[in-house]
Amino acid sequence: MSEAKRRTYTAAFQAQVGLAAIPGVKTSNEIGPEHGVHPAQVGQWKRQIQEQAQSRFETQRGPKPVAGPGDRERRDSEIGRLKVELDWLKRKSGLSL
Repeated sequence: MSEAKRRTYTAAFQAQVGLAAIPGVKTSNEIGPEHGVHPAQVGQWKRQIQEQAQSRFETQRGPKPVAGPGDRERRDSEIGRLKVELDWLKRKSGLSL
C-alpha cells in the first residue's frame, strides 16, 4: 500500500487555477500540468467558482431584516424621551404652541 500524502492547496491557489480555466482559452488538460494539478481538480475548482459567483452578488441588495420586538421597545422609549425633552425645551424657551 502506498503512503502518499494528500496535497493541500491554499484558497488563493485554488482561485488562481479556477479563474484561469474560466475564459476557455486553455483546456483543463493544459492548465492542470502547468500548475501541477490534476485536470479533474481544475474543472472542479472552476465549477465551484462559477456556482459561488452568483451567491456573492445576491446579498448586496435586498429586503432589510425585519425588526425584532426589542427594536420596537427601544424605538418607543426613544420617542418618549424625545417628547419629554421637547416639552421641557418649549417651557424653558417660553414658546407656547
